[in-house]
Formats: sequence, C-alpha cells, structure tokens
Amino acid sequence: MQSAPLYADVADGPPGGQAFWCRTEDGVRIRLGVWPNGPHRSHGTVLLLPGRSEYVEKYGRLARDLARHGLALLAVDFRGQGLADRLLADRNIGHVGRFTDYQFDVAAALQAARALGLPEPFFLLAHSMGGCIGLRALVGGLAVRAAAFSAPMWGMNLNPALRLVVSTLAKLARLSGLAARYAPGTGPVSYVISAPFADNVLTSDPDMFAYMQAQVRTHPELGLGGPSLNWLHEALGEMRYLRSAPLPGLPVLTAIGQCERVIDPGAVHAMMARWPAARFQLIEGSEHEMIMETPAIRARFLQAALQVFGL
Repeated sequence: MQSAPLYADVADGPPGGQAFWCRTEDGVRIRLGVWPNGPHRSHGTVLLLPGRSEYVEKYGRLARDLARHGLALLAVDFRGQGLADRLLADRNIGHVGRFTDYQFDVAAALQAARALGLPEPFFLLAHSMGGCIGLRALVGGLAVRAAAFSAPMWGMNLNPALRLVVSTLAKLARLSGLAARYAPGTGPVSYVISAPFADNVLTSDPDMFAYMQAQVRTHPELGLGGPSLNWLHEALGEMRYLRSAPLPGLPVLTAIGQCERVIDPGAVHAMMARWPAARFQLIEGSEHEMIMETPAIRARFLQAALQVFGL
C-alpha cells in the first residue's frame, strides 16, 4: 500500500485521517480512507461500503460520530468511482465489468485493515449499492462480527414496465457493443450537482446537501455521472441472485427511510421476510441517505447500528 490523497478540507473528519492506494487481486487500484477511533477505548473498526458514485470523504462526519464511540472507520472508493481507477475513457460513467468484481475491492479492503493493524472486531456498514455488494460478501463469509445496512440496493425503484424496458435494453446493449453507454435518463453530471435541494431524493437536511455539493465542486475529480448500461445489467442480475441467496446468521440491522425513492422498499421487506434473525427499522422522515440526514435521523440510525454491533 502507498499513501493516497485524502481531501481533509471537505471531509470534516476527525484528526488523524489518512488514505491509501490498494491494488486488488485483479489489478485494479482502489483508494481506502481510514480514520482512527481517537483517544477513546477502542471497540473495533467499521468497514464502510458506500453507494454508487460515492467516495471516502463523504463519510468524514460519520467517522467523527464513530470515533466518539471508540470505533475506527475504513471507507472504500470502489473501482470506477472516487479516486479509484475509472474503467472507461469517459471517467464520468459509472461502470463495472461484472458486479462480482466489487468483491475484489472488499477483499482488498479487509486485507488492508489487517495490514494496517486496525482494531478488531470488524463491523460492516453498507449503504445502497454497498448493501448489494456487502450482502454478497456476507454470503461469501466476510469476517465481520455484525452488519448494518442503510437503504440497501436489493431492488431498484422502477415501475414494472420501465424495469422490463431497462432490462431488455441493457441486454441488447451488451450484444451490440453499446454496454459502455450511459443508462437511459442519465448523463455525465453528478446528481448532487445537477439536482436542486428542493425535492431531492437524498436528504431532507440542507446542511448535509450543501456538504455533499461542496465536496464535488471543490474536487470535481470525485464526481461521477450516471451508470453504464453494463453496470445496470450486472446490478439487475446481482439483485436477482440475492433474492434467493443463503442468508448469514450474524447480527444484522437493515434500515430504510420512510421517504425512500431510490431503492425498492418492497425488495427490502421481501428480504427481511426470509431473514427473521435480522432487525428491520423504518426511519421516519428520512430520504435515501440517512447517514447524510438531519442530526436527529443520523443519531437514530447510528444508535440502532451500535446496538446491533453490541456496543
């Protein structure tokens, strides 16, 4: 591992944050952001798997919250986003070859956590796309003590007719060599830059929305536009797999916002119905990103996650 840039000016994380380049087993360079637990008695390390288009600096404020509870944080720039290797000539397209390729990133992050001597036990915190990747990792035996999912992408919020069109288009794109094109209705500009705060689907908190906007405006290289058709095809296939995958028995929290409009709440409820050991929580007043919500909502989610972590 080698030192990598960490944009502390926009992360607002606790003191001592660092970033590292890490090479995955299949040769992709990803970036890891690490914040220590501070002067508090250590209770372990949270492995943060972010959503599509996200980057480690976005979780600087979460790292502050976790440090107050004695937890270090390791966050991942998945391949194709943040400062990790972008996989296409157009770096604004969110792309992946196979959805299971993200498992190389998870494995590299866990290996790095051990190499860096981060305190154990390890806990998983996974948001949106990271929830899809994280569940696959748990099914594969990811060595964490407990897991918390924030608005996991176990289904997309598409009406049935549009879902069929999108699925068919994605398959045709792979056959016709157009799989690296933007998915319908998306383009090169980051959502948080192009969308006004009013009626945005991410957060009801203007301060947190401004926090996210400032990060991408100050460091445009962190931004990411829409996904590729191949990413969409692969994501749909991965979600189909997870609907019948064996579920692990470790302590799990799954939370979604009452106002969720990005992922499919029905898919989350269906997963919970066949995962009776997992705890489910509906967060009143929250949009998609409860970790980026109002202070009260963020505190409620964090407290629920800490309980599942046994802290």
